[in-house]
Amino acid sequence: MNTFYIITNYQKDPELRTASLVRDYLEQKGRICYIQGRECRSARECEKESHYRYTDAGKIPPEVEGVLVIGGDGTLLQAARDLVDRGLPLLGINMGTLGYLAEIECKNIISALDRLMTGQYMVEQRMMLYGEAEHHGKKMMGDIALNDIVITRNGRLRIVDFNVYVDGEFLKSYSADGVIISTPTGSTGYNLSAGGPIVAPQASMMLLTAIAPHTLTTRPIVLPDDVAITIEIVAGHGTDMDGAEVTFDGDTSVKLNSGDRITVTRSQKTAQLIKTKNTSFLEILREKMNK
Repeated sequence: MNTFYIITNYQKDPELRTASLVRDYLEQKGRICYIQGRECRSARECEKESHYRYTDAGKIPPEVEGVLVIGGDGTLLQAARDLVDRGLPLLGINMGTLGYLAEIECKNIISALDRLMTGQYMVEQRMMLYGEAEHHGKKMMGDIALNDIVITRNGRLRIVDFNVYVDGEFLKSYSADGVIISTPTGSTGYNLSAGGPIVAPQASMMLLTAIAPHTLTTRPIVLPDDVAITIEIVAGHGTDMDGAEVTFDGDTSVKLNSGDRITVTRSQKTAQLIKTKNTSFLEILREKMNK
């Protein structure tokens, strides 16, 4: 790679020290590197002005070959969603905590950059989800997610009642705090915290995990990646008063009420993540889980 673009989390790199270090090193090696300007102070401000959250993909020069994302897993998730239509590979530089997605720690930045410049890397295609919320059969919102689409209670602390359908066939009724529909990439996120299975990120499947279900027998369910999962909010436990909420990668969201539905399918779009190390998924998992 010869031309790079840096997206940085201004809360974790407020003075752009890490971003400047990366840019200066690349330029010393004769490469071209751009640093994203502070276009908005928050994702909410960006969304008021346009369709993107933090990064305006249209402002990335066409000659850019790779994007360096400085922050943590959350920053990388945002970048993957904003840039999904550009098809640019992303490398995460971790300034957060665990960093399952952002694989490069700050102490290893220089060696990772050297591998990028000499072509010693590979690009993994990660499946994404598409979710569409409906009210009385009319679309309220549709969005994509790399990690997960989560339906949770909204308002008071009370249980949400919902029915689950797979390809139109009734599966089960739940009373729970909510439900997580996750990709393999997102299996180590909220899904893991809720007791869901850990899946190798290169797999193609969808994970259905209830959050704190009010039963002794509910278990996570692993489904093929070509099904449509529909969650229907039903009346009960105050749903009509407080409603529920569906959230995409912990970011964009829309409120749901009794009778509303959210249908989740595999997106035709994929995220491209750069791997500069031949570290196996099991090795990464062992390292992160021991922290």
